[in-house]
Amino acid sequence: MTPLSDSELLSAISELESDRVERKQTWAGSAPDTVRQAICAFANDLPNHQKPGVVLIGVSDAGQVVGTPITDELLITLANIKTDGKILPPPYTYRRETNSGRNSDRGDYGLAFGCASGSL
Repeated sequence: MTPLSDSELLSAISELESDRVERKQTWAGSAPDTVRQAICAFANDLPNHQKPGVVLIGVSDAGQVVGTPITDELLITLANIKTDGKILPPPYTYRRETNSGRNSDRGDYGLAFGCASGSL
């Protein structure tokens, strides 16, 4: 499966949420549970898009990058989603984005990860 391109990720940020895009402004409250649900929906691919779904952390429901810090703790928590046994097959992390949409060495503004369609 080919990861989303930069332009596809930028479109996912600015377009409405859909059955392929889930946005979370922060990783607090119910976000971990709703992200797990979204990943399962992406993997099931009931609409048969045959394209990956993406979860955007640090992006508001209105499509604004809010500057959520991407800390080691957050990355560990997201990595643990892949192996905590609550989602099979495991999702993958594939890109860190800045608020300008360019790849970031620091990854301070947003994170995208996804799951291949039809992989359950």
